[in-house]
Amino acid sequence: MPTSAIGRPASGGLRRRAPRGFTLLELMIVVAIVAMASATVVLALRDSAQSQLDREALRLLAQLETLRAESRATGVPLLWRAKDQGYEVSDGVTTRSVRWNIADLQAQADTSVPLGPEPIIGPHSVRLWMRDAPERSLWINTDGLRSFEVSNVAPTGSAR
Repeated sequence: MPTSAIGRPASGGLRRRAPRGFTLLELMIVVAIVAMASATVVLALRDSAQSQLDREALRLLAQLETLRAESRATGVPLLWRAKDQGYEVSDGVTTRSVRWNIADLQAQADTSVPLGPEPIIGPHSVRLWMRDAPERSLWINTDGLRSFEVSNVAPTGSAR
């Protein structure tokens, strides 16, 4: 075998070792990437029942505001009332019934909610909850002057 002047093989360099695995740094980088991806997925996923309750609360809020605007525009008083499978809106002559999009949703209001035509309707609150998780409730409140809003705490003065 020919050798160079300094005693190395003439083939041109050091013998290469065959790769035997991953370095600790490579493994740590992979673990960090997997941890960040897992955290992102976990934070992105929410309890589907809570998401459904949130969506229904926003849907009802929009419906109440629409009915309030309709009553003020037409001058016809509207009355909102919670029912077992949904709610109804009455103008004194006709009654429209609306079903919840979720079968397990429940609603409760202390009284029927007048939606106009006067601009001041008085304070009102509607509680929404899922039949299988009554401890998770949302309230749709108004002080009578401002728009309805969704809250996750009972309004002051409410027994619930």
